[in-house]
Parts: sequence; C-alpha cells; structure tokens
Amino acid sequence: MKLTQSHRHFKLFISTSVLAMALGSSAALAGMEEARRWIDSEFQPSTLSKDEQLKEMEWFVNAAKPFVGQEINVVSETITTHEYEAKTLAKAFSEITGIKLTHDLIQEGDVVEKIQTQMQSGRNIYDAWVNDSDLIGTHFRYKQAIPLDDWMAGEGKDVTSPTLDVADFIGKSFTTAPDGKMYQLPDQQFANVYWFRYDWFQRPEFKEKFKAKYGYDLGVPVNWSAYEDIAEFFTNDVKEVDGVKVYGHMDYGKKDPSLGWRFTDAWLSMAGNGDKGIPNGLPVDEWGIRMEGCRPVGSSIERGGDTNGPAAVYAIAKYLEWMKKYAPPQAAGMNFSESGPVPAQGNIAQQIFWYTAFTADMVKPGLPVVNADGTPKWRMAPSPHGSYWKDGMKLGYQDAGSWTLLKSTPVERRKAAWLYAQFVTSKTVSLKKSHVGLTFIRESDIWDKSFTERAPKLGGLVEFYRSPARVQWTPTGNNVPDYPKLAQLWWQNIGDAASGAKTPQEAMTSLANAQDEVLGRLERANVQGECGPKLNPKTSAEEWFKKAETAGTIAPQRKLANEKPKGETVDYDTLIKSWPASPPKRS
Repeated sequence: MKLTQSHRHFKLFISTSVLAMALGSSAALAGMEEARRWIDSEFQPSTLSKDEQLKEMEWFVNAAKPFVGQEINVVSETITTHEYEAKTLAKAFSEITGIKLTHDLIQEGDVVEKIQTQMQSGRNIYDAWVNDSDLIGTHFRYKQAIPLDDWMAGEGKDVTSPTLDVADFIGKSFTTAPDGKMYQLPDQQFANVYWFRYDWFQRPEFKEKFKAKYGYDLGVPVNWSAYEDIAEFFTNDVKEVDGVKVYGHMDYGKKDPSLGWRFTDAWLSMAGNGDKGIPNGLPVDEWGIRMEGCRPVGSSIERGGDTNGPAAVYAIAKYLEWMKKYAPPQAAGMNFSESGPVPAQGNIAQQIFWYTAFTADMVKPGLPVVNADGTPKWRMAPSPHGSYWKDGMKLGYQDAGSWTLLKSTPVERRKAAWLYAQFVTSKTVSLKKSHVGLTFIRESDIWDKSFTERAPKLGGLVEFYRSPARVQWTPTGNNVPDYPKLAQLWWQNIGDAASGAKTPQEAMTSLANAQDEVLGRLERANVQGECGPKLNPKTSAEEWFKKAETAGTIAPQRKLANEKPKGETVDYDTLIKSWPASPPKRS
C-alpha cells in the first residue's frame, strides 16, 4: 500500500521524536554522570548531602533538555566570586546540562553601561546579567526588567527549581521593589565595614597611653569621634610601630568614577544623613532623596531632600579632614583599586570604609598583616556612626550583585539563562562558592560548620555575617529612580571638594541641584509612569526642618551645635561574645 503525504509526515515526525527522546535520554544519562563527577571533585563542602546534591542536579538536567546545544551568554563584573563562576561553574553547568554557557567578565561601569544600552535599544546583548541591586529603583520604574516573582509563577515556572529556597537568601529585601515583588536574585554580597589592627590595639603600652590621653579605652570605635581620636593617636602619638611609620587612617580621593562609589556606598548614612528605615531610610534615603509614596520628590534640602543638608556636609568635611591629617600623603591621588591593597602592607592602624571583598587578599600567607600560623593580625567590625546618626538608621553599604532578566531577551534564551542563574546560587554549589569568594548569599551557608571552623582565619567576617548588626548594611534602595544617570553626578561634584575647588557645602549643594535637574527631566519625559519623579516646589530649608520636627521624622536635620561628642569604644572580644551563637529560626 502506498503511503500518503500525511502518512509520510507522521512517520517522519515519529522518527524525529523517537530520535529526540533517545538523544535526550542519552544527554540526561551523560549529564548525571557529569553531575556525580563535579559533586565529588568540586562541589564540596555543601549544605546538602551528596544524594541531595544529585537530586538537585537531576532536576537541572531534566529542565535543561529543551535547551541542549543552545549557546547562552551572561555577564558580570570582575571579582573573585564571578571569576570562579566564569572559569569553573560555567564549565560545570555546560557539562551537566548540555547548554553552552559563556560567562563574560567586564568592569562594573561597563556592566551598567551595557545593560542601559539593552534597556534603551531593545537589542539583546546578554541573556542574563549580574547587575547590582543598586539599580532596583531603576528596574522597578522603567519596567524593562522581569519581576522574578511573576516569572517564577508564570512563564518561567517550568524552569524554576523547586529547591531554590528564596527565603534562604539574605539579600532578598534589597531586590524587592515598592510593589512588593522581587526583581533580582542575589548572587554575591559583600559589606563595607570597619577594619583595624587588632594586634596593635591589644598592646598594653598603646592602651595605657590612649586611656591616659582620651579618658576612655582603645577599642572598636562606636562613633566617629572615637575613630578620629584613634586616627590622631596612631598618626601623631604612636608614629612608628616596630620601626615602621604608621598612619591612623586610609582612604582615596582621586577624581574618577570610583570616587562616586566611595560616597553613594552609604557614606552619608554612616554620618546620619536621611531617615530611619531598613533597608533604606523613608521618606528620605542615604542619597538624600525624598520619596512620597513611590515617587521621588526632591534631593535638595529646599525640596525636602537631604543631599546638601548639615549631615551630608558634615560627612564630606570629615572625609576630607581625615584624609589630609591622618592618611598616607599618596592617598589623595589614589582611586579605589589603587588604595585597596594598602592596608595589607602593614602600616595602617584602621580604615573606616573597608570592603569585605578584600578579605581573601588580606589573609594570604606571608603578608605583614598575617601571623605565621595563618591567622590575621587584623579584624573587621561594625562601622562607627557619625554625630547625626540615630538608632534605626542603616549604618553602611552592602553590595549585592544580583541576577537580572530583561524583557528584551527572547523567552527561550531567558529560560536557559535563568537555569544558570539558579545553578550558581543553588545549595549544591553555593557553600563552596562562598568559601572561594567569601561573598555570602545564603543564611544556611553562613551558619555551616565549615565556616565555624574557618572563622578564626577570616578576621571577623563570619562573626559579622552571623551578627544581628548585619541587617543595617544595605545597598542603594528604591528612592533612586535612575542609578546610572544619578550616580555619575557624585564623583564629579564631590571630586571638586576633594580637589579644593569647592567647599563641602558648595559641592553638596551643586550635587543636590544636579540630582533635582535629573529628577525634573524624568518627570517631564514621563517615562517612569505613576512611580516616576514629581518634584516638590522649592521653598526653604527652614520650612523643611520644621516639617520634619512636626512629623517626627529625622531628615533634614538642623546643624548640631557640637558635631564631636565624646568618643565611645567597645572591646572587640566582648562585642563578638554578645552576638548569637546559633542561626535564627526560619519563619
């Protein structure tokens, strides 16, 4: 009997389907073999047992079947954690799932520029992005990023891991917008804390001299007054330690984009700028931007903001004063990357603004700041606060590089990339990744016994992340409606203060007005919908001081009669013992 055309098509369809099933089964078998190999050779330690890891990997193998052979491209900034992902985890993912994954590493500024280009042009440059959660206000308002809660319950449901356990992520509040939805999935986090030479602070002769001069104990500074006293003491009283000239402070001041991070990374909040609120002050945040409902309404103090208020000016004045008086002379001409290695050279007593991302480089054997047994001579601790700071305010910055999916990425490519985003944050690999990069994202990893064992060699990193203080370290929040446009204003204006071209007040007033101009342009363009900026009319600082006092809020604050109260310190070892010894209960 002759086959009809439709019979032949049906037969071909059956043959193709059978072949696809066979290939899929073969790929799945190969994937599981690769998974076993990677679990044994690389993905240890883990908070999961090996059987649980295999079960989690089996889900990835099966979910990836429709995308086997597909080429996917993702991108992140260049830090140790992402280097591990790009060189090791991307390879593992490709071998286990059959998806050809390329993970590019570029500078942070380039990530922001390229994601901005994709959002504006609609052209798919990358299939997924590790993009700082500092852009949460941008993504929420421009509607170019996919709300992950919607994605995981809708289009992306079939590629969302049942073991993702979003509640285990310590940074989920940072990536949640005013609409209550999570827009980004944290991939790595590091905080900006206080760093000091524990060994020097323990020397009896230094302790005695400091107590005699200042009337309180040498220890971890609780306020900026104590930090300043300690900086003065080591720079001008101690002067030398073991024959080496020492300095009581370290910072950087070169007028380049990294100077902007130095300040947008919550320096003003440490001083006491803005209002109470975690993760960010409301109605005024640490950038000095006031928000009413979900609308930014002003940055300058004359519009109800706090960017050029007394607390902000005090923050800049102290930054400049300390660098001039207590830091090495070359610090003023350094940028972020140039200044980072300096404390490891052994002549810095303390640093108020130190990123935990430097931990891995600060514990290398043979460094002047590392003991022969591998333990550090230094410690990290919670940052001291300025004289305008009040209980309930954030106290520092936490970087949270987070997976971001854009609407301009085709759905099938987005699905395959989402699998990789979950893979590199999965419980199968996250503990090992945390040990490599020391950038925690999961509560379960922080409290794992492997970090209890390693803690003595990490200078307080584990203790800090286990402490209740951790929640006061947060990224830029929802008040900032366009991070790329606004962030560039900071280094340009504060750079003028650092160079001496402007006073701190002039620089911050210039910055506040520049931010208001951007908010005004966004308002006129009406590109951000009902949560876009709507500027308050310009009135007077006095009017807003009175409004804050009447409303019982903080910002803007009047200038204090005394910006240097008595110094206050706490003993480091006593502080550590006061923190909990067991993980919080899951709600």
